[in-house]
Amino acid sequence: MITNDKGIVDLKHFVLREVCREAWVKKELTHESREKLAYTISPGPKPEYRCCIYKEREIIRGRIRLAIGQDPDVNKPSKNVVAVIPAACDDCPIQEYMVTDVCRFCLGKACLNACKFDAIRPMTTRMHIDPDKCRSCGMCAKSCPFEAIVHLERPCKKACPVDAIHYDENGLCVIDDEKCVHCGHCIHSCPFGAIGSKIYAVEVIKAIKNGKRVIAMCAPATEGQFGKEIGMASVKAALKKVGFADMVEVGLGGDMTASYEAKEWIEAKKEGRKMTTSCCPAFISLLHHHFPEQYENNKSDTVSPMVAVSRYLKSQDPDCVTVFIGPCIAKKGETLNENIADRPDYAMTYGEMVALLDSKDIKIEPVEEDYQEASVYGKKFAGSGGVAAAVMEVMREMGEDTSDISLMTCAGGAECRKALALLKAGKLKEDFIEGMMCPGGCVGGPSKHQVETLVTRARGELLAKADGRKILENLEKYPMDQFSMFRDGHM
Repeated sequence: MITNDKGIVDLKHFVLREVCREAWVKKELTHESREKLAYTISPGPKPEYRCCIYKEREIIRGRIRLAIGQDPDVNKPSKNVVAVIPAACDDCPIQEYMVTDVCRFCLGKACLNACKFDAIRPMTTRMHIDPDKCRSCGMCAKSCPFEAIVHLERPCKKACPVDAIHYDENGLCVIDDEKCVHCGHCIHSCPFGAIGSKIYAVEVIKAIKNGKRVIAMCAPATEGQFGKEIGMASVKAALKKVGFADMVEVGLGGDMTASYEAKEWIEAKKEGRKMTTSCCPAFISLLHHHFPEQYENNKSDTVSPMVAVSRYLKSQDPDCVTVFIGPCIAKKGETLNENIADRPDYAMTYGEMVALLDSKDIKIEPVEEDYQEASVYGKKFAGSGGVAAAVMEVMREMGEDTSDISLMTCAGGAECRKALALLKAGKLKEDFIEGMMCPGGCVGGPSKHQVETLVTRARGELLAKADGRKILENLEKYPMDQFSMFRDGHM
């Protein structure tokens, strides 16, 4: 995981690793065992992370609940995979506008005159904003000639691309489930680690212990996450050591998705209809919740690469358990979407995978074994523009002329919203929209394992070693007539 605060990452990893160790040796994690674990992690009498040992242990309890896939707040159950630990959410300024020491206490009092809510009054040496009266209109800040009034937007709210975060009467963060698209951008923006996602590593361990055939599915973004010496084969070897029966790269699903989206694009082009891609679940949620008309009329009906691979695996073995591993929080939400048949059973992030491996003292190490199941185009689904490039490649392989097709590639919430707003207004010039809610695409996902520059550099070297197989040629080896590639399940 990547964050500006190493302490938060270390604590998350430590808690999950210890929970996984308990899960390997115990049938159930009882309340008593969870309490013992909380005291083991935070023994006291002095706190290591927060103001007092009691608050620290309450936060640890919330983290343990997240680590076993439960809501951290027992009083507010939610189906959202993104959740807030109430005890950890504090010390952020409640008021949005504050007067700084730059204030010259000028005679003009432009801020006072601009405020329509009587929220500003003069103190001894500078002006003061009453947070109980302030309505955060920002007129005072705009009027100040010295720019002495600052807008203190909380990091979580600032990171949210869909305005799904607000605050209750106590100043605690509240996530609006109707607006949230599960992108996870708020999680690593919180300097207190108060926002997290539910983790299903314990359920994966249970499936392995119960003798289920558990198959990992690693996202195309995996290559480069652990350095230039660690390719898909290395990750596959490590996962097999911990108990997975097999691993399949989801780049194969990228090939599958591209092959079907190409058919949709060809048809849409003939009809003069704009279309969007379908691979990013956060982008699809943005469409569904915020642009419902475009969701119905313009989205691709093809499933995401993750779902495609899961359906392929379940068509071969209906009893297998499929587990997606990648940098994406929204994929967890997609696995809980009951409207998608044969979706993966669970989704995990890279940090969660590493904690699972560490619970068994297993490291990801270079191996000589060669493993490639996807074309380079499928592998490049992880980067901005990669999906569109793969779809266009399939169209060319089908003999279609793509010279007159125009594309808009969007990476990040702001770009995606702008593109969809243009589509809604009927002002979009391009034929198709490739939408990814993370900057740079999936490689810039919130739970990437290294900074994007390092990942990109390592990915370049790893992808250069891949063979140049064609997408449709590669798919001839797979029985795609045995499962549906459409969201509603029709063949």
